[in-house]
Amino acid sequence: MSHPQKHALIVGASRGLGLGLTETFLRRGWKVTATRRGAAPGLERLAAEGVRVETVDIDDDASVAALHERTRREQFDLVFVVAGVLIDAEKPLKAVARAVHTQVYLTNAVSPILFADAFAGTVAPGGTLAFMSSVLGSVGLNTEGGWENYRASKAALNTNARSFAARHADRAFGVLLLHPGWVATDMGGEGADLDVATSAAGLADVIEARRAGRPDLAFLDHRGEALPW
Repeated sequence: MSHPQKHALIVGASRGLGLGLTETFLRRGWKVTATRRGAAPGLERLAAEGVRVETVDIDDDASVAALHERTRREQFDLVFVVAGVLIDAEKPLKAVARAVHTQVYLTNAVSPILFADAFAGTVAPGGTLAFMSSVLGSVGLNTEGGWENYRASKAALNTNARSFAARHADRAFGVLLLHPGWVATDMGGEGADLDVATSAAGLADVIEARRAGRPDLAFLDHRGEALPW
């Protein structure tokens, strides 16, 4: 018996892990809708292979509403909010402009949840709503400090996602906070442990094999190991 083709919405797929996840799910036979905010040559190449490319800015309510209107007849087995920013993360909190703190917190901790609220009704029963978090968002593991504004934004994302899950207690889909590992992207840098393909494959494995169909909440790494909140 053939199974229906699964459909993923990857939000923030212009480059890096978002692009890698788009390619990974495409190669695994999924139908993929992937979003960009601006120019995305890599994503355009995948469009020629069947990826549906949409444009959205998760910090803009009107932009999110417009995407929802364009996709309102769709059901997604996966909605994965990858989009995020890294600005002045190497500086101590006191050395970062207030406007930067505001932007990092908005984009990394608030906008993903607002997007999830807008699209919760499009997640298929037994599906997954995932957020790209980070081990740096673990309060329990923060023993050395550093990357202060980024750490705080990801810890806030984790907390906000837990609140989202509580508000949607009757949901029929799982909520995941996922740490991709230290990946060689523009954000992760060249000295990272993993390449994009390895991380994306691990994250896809977790979503497909380990968590699919479970309406629970978990904070996991790309190997499926639980992380302390």
